[in-house]
Amino acid sequence: MTDTKPRKSMKGYYLTTFLIGLGFFTMGLMDPLYDTYIPIFLGRYIESNAVIGTIMTLDNMFAIFLIPIFSAISDRTHTRIGRRMPFIITFLPLSAFAFGLIPFSALSSLALLIILIFGLNVFKQSVRGPVVALMPDIIPGEIRSEANGVINTMGGIATIVGTIGLAQLMNVKVNLPSRGPTDNILAFPLAGILVVIAALLLFFFVKEKNGNHDERASREKVPILKSLKHIFGEQDKSAFFVLVSLLFWFIGYQGVLPFVGKYSVEVLKTSSGSAALAAGMVGIAYAIFAIPSGLIAHRHGRKKTIRVALICIFTVLMLIFVHSVTFTGEGVSQMTRMIPFWALMFLFGMFWVTVITNSFPMLWQMADYSNMGIYTGLYYFFSQLASIIAPPITGALIDLFGYGSLFVFAAACMMVAFYFMSKVTRGEPHDDAKPMTA
Repeated sequence: MTDTKPRKSMKGYYLTTFLIGLGFFTMGLMDPLYDTYIPIFLGRYIESNAVIGTIMTLDNMFAIFLIPIFSAISDRTHTRIGRRMPFIITFLPLSAFAFGLIPFSALSSLALLIILIFGLNVFKQSVRGPVVALMPDIIPGEIRSEANGVINTMGGIATIVGTIGLAQLMNVKVNLPSRGPTDNILAFPLAGILVVIAALLLFFFVKEKNGNHDERASREKVPILKSLKHIFGEQDKSAFFVLVSLLFWFIGYQGVLPFVGKYSVEVLKTSSGSAALAAGMVGIAYAIFAIPSGLIAHRHGRKKTIRVALICIFTVLMLIFVHSVTFTGEGVSQMTRMIPFWALMFLFGMFWVTVITNSFPMLWQMADYSNMGIYTGLYYFFSQLASIIAPPITGALIDLFGYGSLFVFAAACMMVAFYFMSKVTRGEPHDDAKPMTA
């Protein structure tokens, strides 16, 4: 018997989704500036790249614990302003404050810089889960892929604003007392101000009580361990297989990402200034195709869309491998090296955002209101776990076999993810979550 119930559309939800996306926009502003300039600030005091790299893993280490914990705590928080909003209105301004002060601390001492880096990571990772879980609380399950596309588009735009716009302000000299004209300052406090503005807009214009949930579920406080037991113990293992799939595709992605710039300089012989353009191609594709990828999944199904995208990513990565073998020798012009590589990275970004846009909504579709944050936290636990374990593996492969092995390894990870996604049977827009029994 066919389902004749009319499907919801994004009409009427775009403004709400845009406002919710402001939280994701703040992360897109801070993250690229953090990744680019914190190593530079640390380099003023620390000569060892290994030590700097260790400090730079703090965000991933905090994320793997704090995001799941605070996502789960927010599930069980019930206040007059909602369950996610207390965390958003507290931790986002604190993140902005710490972020804005970082370049000033870098002028003062290593100890103060480390304290602010530590504080920033605690605040930022504590709010990330509640910020992301706010969307499925409010937006109906049928249209979460489209809504996630809007949010991912805002994240992509924020990355472009941060890396192309705000980053240029680091060249502007600010007249500081006792120091005179000083550069490498302005982008951080300005980004902090934008984060505070975004938090205030979220607080005043997004009302959690208007969300997509029933009254019983809104009052229910499900123990965290009971929720985890329910997720991993239910007979249908779809949630488990989605989590294993995303672990492998993130291992592939996080294995490639840290070495793309280095590959561009050392193998493709590009300039240091152009080394970031490969990652930029991914960001541009991310911003362009996030919304269309959600619409495609709404029409053809999330599982099918993700599996097709994984096959396409596999193909693109193998083409990059072929390019690394055939277009990097002597006598090959710079344009012949770079233009096909940038084009392939753009395609990689297009299919990558298709996977990311639709995988989160698949998990949310399997959750109910009482454990939405736990599903969100599990997503981040597995993705952050991949970001910790992938770079050492791919770094060793490069040392042993050269840069080409980087792309073959990532392609293999995508095929493993493709296999596990074949076992997923739930998470489509028309599926209903299985509520937890008492």
